[in-house]
Amino acid sequence: MSNIETFQGLIRQVTDFIGAQPLDKTLQEKLNKQFPYGGDVCQRIVEACRTGVQEGWMCQYEAGGLRYGRVIKPAAELHNYSVDVVDMEDIAGPHHRHPNGEIDLIMPMAASQDARFDGQPGGWLVYGPDSAHSPTVTQGRALVLYLLPEGKIEFTRH
Repeated sequence: MSNIETFQGLIRQVTDFIGAQPLDKTLQEKLNKQFPYGGDVCQRIVEACRTGVQEGWMCQYEAGGLRYGRVIKPAAELHNYSVDVVDMEDIAGPHHRHPNGEIDLIMPMAASQDARFDGQPGGWLVYGPDSAHSPTVTQGRALVLYLLPEGKIEFTRH
């Protein structure tokens, strides 16, 4: 099995758990309980992302100090979620809106685990439908995995 197939299998465990639940703070709490950052599933996702970045099949694009890329297009076997991964270090990314919401897995890359994404430490963060933000990593480097329902994201034009 290829790394991408293994990765998709890991993500499927998460999207099967999410199913049709609404994207809200309750789901965030459930994800952090079901798949704690220090637990097996999250740590296997972190390792797959580290490997994917090193091997070049993740975060293959670069712009404005960010490395990023869509790893999986919206897929029925993932409950129509797409998967993107972004590599950020002490930077704010481009402002965007989540028409259907966004589920993030924050993965600090330093051994100290100090990096924060939108002020949150390693673990799950859920933004509901019609939310918007400038994704920001502080206190170091983090990979951030984005699950987007139907792959929908709208970048703000300046």
